[in-house]
Amino acid sequence: MKELLTRSLSGFLYVVILLVCIFVSKYTFIGVFFIFGMISVYEFQKLINLQNKRLYILFIFFFALMNFFQHQLYLIIPILVLTLITELFLIKDLLTIRIIPMFEKRKYGTSIFYLITSITFLTLTPNYSGDYQPLIIAGAFLITWTNDSFAYLVGKNFGKHKLLERISPKKTIEGFVGGFVFSILAGYLIATISHTLTLTIWLIISIIMSIFGTLGDLIQSKFKRQAGVKDSGSIMPGHGGIYDRLDSVIFASPFLYAFLQILKYVS
Repeated sequence: MKELLTRSLSGFLYVVILLVCIFVSKYTFIGVFFIFGMISVYEFQKLINLQNKRLYILFIFFFALMNFFQHQLYLIIPILVLTLITELFLIKDLLTIRIIPMFEKRKYGTSIFYLITSITFLTLTPNYSGDYQPLIIAGAFLITWTNDSFAYLVGKNFGKHKLLERISPKKTIEGFVGGFVFSILAGYLIATISHTLTLTIWLIISIIMSIFGTLGDLIQSKFKRQAGVKDSGSIMPGHGGIYDRLDSVIFASPFLYAFLQILKYVS
């Protein structure tokens, strides 16, 4: 009972802090994710057995560069392409091999073009149109939380077929489908209530966050399994580390950003 109370309180505070920082201003949003990003870099380095202070400098560099020049697409697009390619390779490794290969050079490449740039694209997402739109990133988080919650509830009560048992024994196909369906419902409700983007766009965002968010969670689970740990950190009692809480959104954010940019220029 005490553990459940601690977990609930910790999760509630995390959600409140996150949403308040998103809606107060773009500067509080960027500021809190700068802090979350630095913590995530630390936690990720522990998972892949890497200790290099230069990664913190690289995080500051990419974070500042991409936020300052976010509308200079000649700079942003090549970084986005490298990030998407890196994440597609991680998906391939997740599905086809037992252990994600992380030899020395790949540790740096993955740290930069999976973790660092993905966190930065997360901060660029609500500014994709030139104006700060907090509901877009808040909606993405709400859809992700809905997906995670209902994947757990449906999987626990109705799950019979394992999704990727060798990586995450508790995840089931039924849970994934349940999370996906309720993510679509969440997108529908956000579109109906907010009137920010069209219903079709919110439904596509829901699909992106559900599918790529689940893949991101599985990839992080694989890293943790390779490291032989349950959580990436312990900063959040009952929940693990910041990277544990953000893994889904971090992985999905470059795909979401790419979709919004395509939408912007097509329309």
